[in-house]
Amino acid sequence: MAAAAIFSSVRRRRSPSLEAFLAPVVLSDVALVQTLTSVSNELVSSFSDRSLFFQKKNSRSLIRKVDLFVVLLEYLRDSGLESSLPSTAVVCFKELYLLLYRSKMLLDYCVQSSKLWLLLQNQSISGHFHDLNQEISTLLDVFPLNDIELSEDIKEQILLTQKQARKSRLYVDDYEEKLRMRFFSFLDEFEKLNIPNLDEIRLFFMDGLGIKDARSCRAEIEFLEEQIVNHEGDVEPSACVLNGFVAITRYCRFLLFGFEESEVELQLGNQKKPRRGLITREIAETFVSVPKDFCCPISLDLMRDPVIVSTGQTYDRSSIARWMEEGHYTCPKTGQQLANTRLVPNRALRNLILQWCTAHGIPYDPPESMDSSVDPFPVTLPTKAASEANKATATLLIDQLANGSQNAKTVAACEIRLLAKTGKENRAFIAEAGAIPHLHKLLSSPNSVAQENSVTAMLNLSIYDKNKSRLMVEAGCLQSIVAVLRFGLTTEARENAAATLFSLSAVHDYKKRIADEEGAVEALAGLLRVGTPRGKKDAVTALFNLSTHIENHMRMIETGAVTALVGALENEGVAEEAAGSLALLVRQPSGAEAVGREDMAVAGLTGMMRCGTPRGKENAVAALLELCRNGGVAATERVLRAPALAGLLQTLLFTGTKRARRKAASLARVFQRCENYAIDFGGLGYAYAGNSTANRDSSFVGDVSVSMSISVPVL
Repeated sequence: MAAAAIFSSVRRRRSPSLEAFLAPVVLSDVALVQTLTSVSNELVSSFSDRSLFFQKKNSRSLIRKVDLFVVLLEYLRDSGLESSLPSTAVVCFKELYLLLYRSKMLLDYCVQSSKLWLLLQNQSISGHFHDLNQEISTLLDVFPLNDIELSEDIKEQILLTQKQARKSRLYVDDYEEKLRMRFFSFLDEFEKLNIPNLDEIRLFFMDGLGIKDARSCRAEIEFLEEQIVNHEGDVEPSACVLNGFVAITRYCRFLLFGFEESEVELQLGNQKKPRRGLITREIAETFVSVPKDFCCPISLDLMRDPVIVSTGQTYDRSSIARWMEEGHYTCPKTGQQLANTRLVPNRALRNLILQWCTAHGIPYDPPESMDSSVDPFPVTLPTKAASEANKATATLLIDQLANGSQNAKTVAACEIRLLAKTGKENRAFIAEAGAIPHLHKLLSSPNSVAQENSVTAMLNLSIYDKNKSRLMVEAGCLQSIVAVLRFGLTTEARENAAATLFSLSAVHDYKKRIADEEGAVEALAGLLRVGTPRGKKDAVTALFNLSTHIENHMRMIETGAVTALVGALENEGVAEEAAGSLALLVRQPSGAEAVGREDMAVAGLTGMMRCGTPRGKENAVAALLELCRNGGVAATERVLRAPALAGLLQTLLFTGTKRARRKAASLARVFQRCENYAIDFGGLGYAYAGNSTANRDSSFVGDVSVSMSISVPVL
């Protein structure tokens, strides 16, 4: 099982072609021998002791056996015997083809893997070398030695190798095994709240593993993190144990090698990290194709807390609870009557969602109210050793933020950014240990790397709900974040500042404070107009959150946000959110007047009704409905004159979401009140004639809520 997992890992990382695992059945005997000669020669010449740190004895033993086949194959080729091989020999050589490629894969794996990973896999890799040796022994046993005219020295070599292969036993290097056990002992010590002695750490990493600098140590950490992402259930150690080893190695890196890294190394280190893992879950979801089964059928968003209702359907807890609170007693998906209102946690699905988020770098924290003792997350709950090692690392990092050199502060900010990337516990103790005031000071740094890492660290910390208040109460912190948004030294810094404002604005009480901060709304609007696709997404989500607070509407109108939002209707990547913001703004007469003054507003919204996403169409019809209600006669006439609007409404009444259909019906009833327009929805039961008073009172009834493609936490 372990051997299969190793090969699976190699295939995943190297992706060799399918032909590499198939015997060349179509080759003639001559071509087969020539191919095997070339492959075995390449294998022997490609590997040496210098390219391997661990598994040297097993590797040498395997190479010696392959070298025997080189001698045999070259003799057959040079003697012209390859054209007259017995059929049994051909079968053996086809099997040899597979053995050679499997040997190459295993040796490649040993060369390309990190030292710590090889150490952790020491026994299973040794076992795989032994398996290959046994298969070579079997091949030699059945090889028709007496049916081929070989020289005596060749026969003697084959017989000697055959004898040695029969006697060989599983070999696990004692020294390497002691190193492996020492690494596990570090885990035990952290479990017991004991930090290993510095001399022991130096002896293990520098003398035992030959890790002499911070760059090599960082490479070891990155490789282990890659294994966690690609982890398969039959590979030991488990993902949670690997997290512990990553935490320990990160701590030892700073303890041994300090914080002095060049700015070039820091920039290269940042470039290796996919940005998607450094943004909030809500924003990240908009850039990754979420599996349909992981989305709530009601909100269509990634489920944070999936639960099962009595009909067997699964929904996100917050969505189905809100559905029931509104007085519905049927299953939204099937229409069946609910036998009861019990919500059963879907633990299996939640763990699958959790693993998918980890693989795609999307932070995934369960709701804070969830009782972890009742509904645990075993695949991500950090071990005690990992927690203690991370706390020890955070202490070192924060000390450097406070007292280190400028370069050390930059390194520390980068590492806090990464440490806060995942895990509510990490985000909590980093903030509790006092990181925020020091990160705040770095926001004004003239060093672009320091500024970018500090604002991104704040973004990651803000994902944890309690840290939002810590950031907002830090004197001048909000002002500094806005300053980075306006004048940040890198595009990444400005975009992450916008994302931080979105995260903070999830709390209703903070929305007005953010909007009132000088330059905040203007900068978001500017980023929406001229930013990168990701920057526009960051900006529009922040503007949407701000527009949900009625007292921010005038500020958004005065600062040009309305113009930016109308312009964004033409951008497929942000149109849905822009329409949602406009639908909120036009609920007030001042907002409706501002939107009505925009020449492209009605055209952009009707265009979304034609080509937008289901949610985008819903938001667009909601905005047009509110524009008619609050924008006066002139605005209503502009909406009514929109080309093909009657057909678009009719289509929505047939195919739109439930809320979109209600809004389309409400908009049609608004038209009914206008004397100069008549819209015929023949066959649908909506026949409207000018000056009719039917249903007039109900024209203002209906759901005008705004649907968004991102999850906005309800706190």
